[in-house]
Order: sequence, then C-alpha cells, then structure tokens
Amino acid sequence: MNDRRALRERLRGVAREAARFGTVGAFGFLVNVVVFNVCVQAAGMAPLRSGIVATSAAICTNYLGNRYWTYRRRDKRRMPREAGLFLFFSGVGMVIENGALAVSHYGLDLTSPLADNIAKNVVGLGLGSLFRFWSYRTWVFGGGSRSSEPGSRPASEPAPASEPAPVAEAVPAVVAEQDPLPSPSSSPAR
Repeated sequence: MNDRRALRERLRGVAREAARFGTVGAFGFLVNVVVFNVCVQAAGMAPLRSGIVATSAAICTNYLGNRYWTYRRRDKRRMPREAGLFLFFSGVGMVIENGALAVSHYGLDLTSPLADNIAKNVVGLGLGSLFRFWSYRTWVFGGGSRSSEPGSRPASEPAPASEPAPVAEAVPAVVAEQDPLPSPSSSPAR
C-alpha cells in the first residue's frame, strides 16, 4: 500500500514537471515558429539557416523558463555545469529538429513554406522535444537535490529503511563502497 502511494506521488510529480516543461516548451515553440517565419519570409534567409537561428532563440527562452520555473527547486550550485549540459543537449535537439527540415527540404524536395513548417515545427520539434525532456530531466536538472520541496532529501542522504532507494541514489553508494583502483604512481615497478 505504501509503495502504491509512493508511486502515485512520483507519477504526480512527473506529471507536474511534464506540464511545466510543456508550458515552457509551448512558449519556446511560439518563439521558434515566429522567428523561423520572420527569417524565411521577411528576411529571405535560407530555411536551414532560419531554423538554426529560430531554434537558438527558443533554446535561450527555454533555458530561462526551465531553470527558473520548471526546475526552480533543484540545486542551483552547479549552474555553470548545468548551462553547459543544457546547451549540449539543446544542440543535439537542434540537430534532430533541423535534420527533419533538411531531409524534407533538400532530400525530399518539399520546399513550400507549409512543408518547411511541418517538417521543422511538427515532426522535427516533436522528436527534438521528446529527446530534450528526457535529457534535461535525466542529465541537466536531474542531478542534486530538490532543495525546498516538501519531503525531499539531499542525494547524499540515504532513503529511509521503509523506502527503497532509487537506482540513481543506489549506484553511487555501491561504487563508493568498492576499493579504489591503485594510482599509477603506487603500482609496483615492472
């Protein structure tokens, strides 16, 4: 019974997180679509270049929204590392997103504005968003404690005996218990 309640609470937490991530993403989507179409239609830029500019603007918007709203309670002491990871995974998402545009526009020769928007802002953005949600919650904002959420505890604090430790907390504990490898300077001469 306690396991079901814990599972329900965890699923509610993920649902709230996904809703916030989706709201930030919706705002980023608007930025992405508007900047893309202004670059292509008004500025006459090439579709792929416009896609990169638009996605870059959306990445900046999304970092601010995710850092200061979706994941605001997460540990902020590692923000430089977090920002670097965010940019890296956003770059991978940009390749996924604009890769769909490149395949459609240059590979399949679907060059109408509608085809470009569908390829980039529906197919590419959908696939890129799934990747980003997974990577941000796993690698960027997932490490560290949720400093002010009720019932949260630092990652270094073990789970109570009645609560099974999540894998992410259990693995470092197992690794820490193993003997360290000898350093090259302490190994016997051959």
